[in-house]
This record gives sequence, C-alpha cells and structure tokens, in this order.
Amino acid sequence: MKKVHVFNAGPCLLPQVAIDNAIEALKDFKGTGVSVISISHRTKEWEGVMDECRALWKELLNIPDDYEVVLLGGGASLQFLYVAMNLLENKAAYLETGVWAKKALKEAKGLGNAYAIASSADRNYSYIPKGYEIPADLDYFHITTNNTIYGTEIREDIDCPVPLVADMSSDIMSRPVDVSKYALIYGGAQKNVGPAGVAFAIVRKDILGKVSRYIPTMLDYRTHIDKGSMFNTPPVFSIFIMNETLKWIKSMGGVEEIHKLNLRKAETLYAEIDRNSMFIGTADKEDRSIMNVCFVMAPGKEALQDEFLAFAKERGMVGIKGHRSVGGFRASIYNACTQEDVEALVDCMKEFEDLKK
Repeated sequence: MKKVHVFNAGPCLLPQVAIDNAIEALKDFKGTGVSVISISHRTKEWEGVMDECRALWKELLNIPDDYEVVLLGGGASLQFLYVAMNLLENKAAYLETGVWAKKALKEAKGLGNAYAIASSADRNYSYIPKGYEIPADLDYFHITTNNTIYGTEIREDIDCPVPLVADMSSDIMSRPVDVSKYALIYGGAQKNVGPAGVAFAIVRKDILGKVSRYIPTMLDYRTHIDKGSMFNTPPVFSIFIMNETLKWIKSMGGVEEIHKLNLRKAETLYAEIDRNSMFIGTADKEDRSIMNVCFVMAPGKEALQDEFLAFAKERGMVGIKGHRSVGGFRASIYNACTQEDVEALVDCMKEFEDLKK
C-alpha cells in the first residue's frame, strides 16, 4: 500500500491512535463485551466518557468555571440557528468573511434584526475586514475565525464591547484561545477534534435565558447543559473518537505545543508557494490561515492546473483540490497532519516546477 498524505478539508485526518482505539471499542467497549455503537448511553462506562471528554475540553482550553461544554448532533450548520434562537432579542451583527459566515447570518436574519457589519465579498473573501466599529447595543457580534474555502483566519482573540460569538469549526484546538473573551464558541468536530456527527458549544451560562421568544426544547442550550449533553441519545461513536482525539492532543503537550507544530507546517508550505514560480497564494499574507492553505497556478500557468492535480495524486497527495466554488488548490493542514505530510507536498511542488521549467 503506497503512502498517502491526506489534506482533506473535512472530514479531517485524525490521529492514528484515535482510530486504533475506536476500532477496539467497536469490538469491545471498556471490557463490557458490547460494541461502543451498541452501548447504552445510560451506563456508567459511557457516562465516564462524557465526563472525561468535557473535562478535557475545559483543561485543554483553560475554560473558566462559568462556562459549560455541550456536545450535540447536527453539526455547525444547526448551531447557526441555535445561536440566534438563544441570543437574538433586538439586534446582532456578523462579520461576513466567507460562505459559512454568510450562512450563519442567514439563519439569524430569519429570526430577527441581523446584519453584516463588514464584508470581504468584494475580493472573494481573500482578506479579513478591518477598521469596522462594533456598536454597543448589539445582543452579540458573530465571527467565523477560520474560513476553510478561502484560506483566511482571525488568529487573535479580539476585544469586543458586546457578547462575542465565534464559529471555530476549523481552528479550534489549533492554537491557544482566551475563552473568557467569548460568550459562546461553537463548531463542528470534523476538522480538528473528531469525526463528523457531533458539534461542540462552549457557553458562558449568564448569556442564556434573556430572550423573550419561545425556544424549542431541543434548540435551547439550557436543555443540554442541564442534562449533561444527554437529554436525548448523543452521537456516541463520534463523541468517543472526539475524546480519544483530545487525549492525543494532551499527550502531544496540549494546545500550545500543537500550535507550534501548526505554525511550522504553515510556514513551510507558504514559503514554497511564495518561492515556486508555478503557484501563487490567494489570501492576503497578513490574513493567511494556518489551517487551510489556498493557492492557484501562477498567471500564465492556469492551463496546468489539472496536470498538477494528476501529478500530485500519483505521488500520494489526497484532497488538495480547491473548493468547487473557487477552484485551484487547498491543503488543509489540521492538527493530525504532520510536518512529513507537508514536506511531501512541498517536494511534489518543487518536482513539478522542475519538470515544467
């Protein structure tokens, strides 16, 4: 079997130890003789996994005591509605930095007064807007910290005069975060912290219960906080793998050490893009993502795009084709992607350049 290097944007590459432990749990969960996908979520063995998983979230991100972590089905796209349903009373503003931010705003608009405070749509979301002012009368301000399709990222925790809500689907656990600056952080697991099928929400409890609308039981964060994320049957297998992934992050030295590895990977790949005469990056350099590296063929080389994709595939590169809406290339270098993977892609790019000179 040839060596492959996985750069899929999601579902993501997971640490091998998490996969191996999941395989064992499929056969026998914690010595119960029952598969993890058949175990009752009301057993002490499963409750132990839930408790450990939430504790790891709190430990790895230094989450303050007045926050709760909830694990839910539905993915981040359902969280778009959760956010507005639970927090929007009078007015909310969104920073429109890509497709997912736009979709989040759409859900809020369906429930009340929500608008884009700034947008980078004028240049196909290739930068993060700056210089905007956040009104003090907002119920909340929403940002999408990493934009997977366009390769931009907000890599600092901004100061915000109103409750700050962040979709961190694709960069959570990739860098240290000052959780205390946010009222709510949410995302889908399938980039850095597990497989598809479960979403996370880190909620400061004092922001809840302030809207006048009726909130359906399943869309009320308080329902899931009160029941320890087990109001209904949770997505047990996805949560099990999430727990194993968080244990791996801890074993690697935690988020701080993971961040150092991620910076090195990103610097290696961006340096080659900037050096190589065949390619050019698409995001403004100051806003480049360390998770999703987006690039295209250099001017005059566009006809070589499909040839490079085939060339890279032959050398084991998986998932580098850009999103269908933008084309080009995208290498997603999430936590479990290694420096070896990145260097293999760099070597491939160098080899292609030499071939076409």
